[in-house]
Amino acid sequence: MLWSLFKIVLFVVIVAALTLGAGFLMESNGGIQITAGGTEFNLGPLQSVIAALIAILAVWVFLKLFALLIATLKFINGDETAISRYFDRNRERKGFQALSEGLMALASGEGRLAMAKATKAEKYLHKPELTDLITAQAAEMTGDTKKAEEVYKRLVQNDTTRFVGVRGLMKQKLNAGDTDTALKLAERAFAIKPKHEEVQDTLLRLQAQNADWSGARKTLNAKLKHGALPRDVHKRRDAVLALSEAKGVLDEGKTIEAQEAAIAANKSSPDLIPAAAMAARSHIAQGRSKYAVRILKKAWQAQPHPDLAAAFAEIEPDETPEARLKRFRQLTSLRPEHRETKLLLAELNLAAEDFPEARRSLGDLIETEPDTRVLAITAAIERGEGASDAVVRGWLARALTAPRGPQWVCENCKTIHSEWTPVCNNCESFDTLSWTTPPQSETVLPAGAEMLPLIVGSLEDKSAPDEESEIIEPDPVPPVDPAPEAQDTDTPEADETQPEQSEPEKVK
Repeated sequence: MLWSLFKIVLFVVIVAALTLGAGFLMESNGGIQITAGGTEFNLGPLQSVIAALIAILAVWVFLKLFALLIATLKFINGDETAISRYFDRNRERKGFQALSEGLMALASGEGRLAMAKATKAEKYLHKPELTDLITAQAAEMTGDTKKAEEVYKRLVQNDTTRFVGVRGLMKQKLNAGDTDTALKLAERAFAIKPKHEEVQDTLLRLQAQNADWSGARKTLNAKLKHGALPRDVHKRRDAVLALSEAKGVLDEGKTIEAQEAAIAANKSSPDLIPAAAMAARSHIAQGRSKYAVRILKKAWQAQPHPDLAAAFAEIEPDETPEARLKRFRQLTSLRPEHRETKLLLAELNLAAEDFPEARRSLGDLIETEPDTRVLAITAAIERGEGASDAVVRGWLARALTAPRGPQWVCENCKTIHSEWTPVCNNCESFDTLSWTTPPQSETVLPAGAEMLPLIVGSLEDKSAPDEESEIIEPDPVPPVDPAPEAQDTDTPEADETQPEQSEPEKVK
């Protein structure tokens, strides 16, 4: 402390002396006259500046020698490391200077310069836990993955840097697509630092990709325990994992375990549509229709969905269309203004052959949301009301080029999926699929229960189109009935050469 204070005071004295000297030079006509021992020395301006620089150098050398003298006296008095500390201070100063320059080069994107500075810093500091990290990141920046892997393996061998090395190797394996090795490294990193959020997320994603649902649930519970996940989000994602686990058990043929797991998943998140549908089917299989109705009504209240309607239809599979229409009022009365409710009522009335009521059930969906499903139902209504083949085919042609309507879309990459999955097939993100309308028309067709799931039987085609009338361009409005002469040209030969496409249940 005293030595530092002395150096500060000496620096101030030197600056003051230099300032006085500069002022004296300006007043003495550019020269200095020094008298020492009866001898006069006359210095010109340039000689005066050189003398001042020599004096500064002499003071610096004096301070260094004085510090060395102090260290030597301490060594003589029994401090065995005094002299080594004196020389180490210079080495540390140079080492930390190189280390800071390496960090600046790394931040500037100069990978090779950062590696050179890290090597210099290691020469002076002998602290591989600092310099190796810069070297590894600089090697990755320059594309030298082999060098980076070598450095990360050195970091793994040190207790203080083991986590950094394991995490670096894990990221390298992920970039290389080696998910199996990355999963093992993620598990090791999680064991070292279970509170690290990035490692938690990486481990959870890899476990979900490998269908390790039980392990993923443990990781999810750890995220909740360490405060890295809100409780409501944890509840939802745990239900997703429980549902995925139930599907895996079902694939193995363990029906009872799958039913229980599906019911548990539905209890955790009643608004999770796949869990509600599976839990309802589990109750139906056990003869508990009352519980199935309760589950489906609760899920329909949260978000109407075709899969829920299909599961509700399975409660009474042999009922008449009229009885089904009456029983479905338990669902349709919950969200009467929702588009899914309108489409469901239209399909039920189609099955009951009440075509005017089916048209009324659609409401204004033809004008506001003319997607594939709406137009296909409209084609079925036209056929049921006795419209000509050209009119029906016009609606079907529009349906083929119309937007597909709500589908399972990944919120992360906007990829469309034909059915719900816990992990996106494209970006492999977990629990990002939602039932929504994609931003633009895609070629993936709705699957399963979306397209007329409740129509029983088919509407017979009483007349087949001829070859010339098969190609009809889609119009923005339904085409008018063709002339009688065009309708009279239908022949049996056309039936044999052209497939029937006027039946609504064949449009997918």
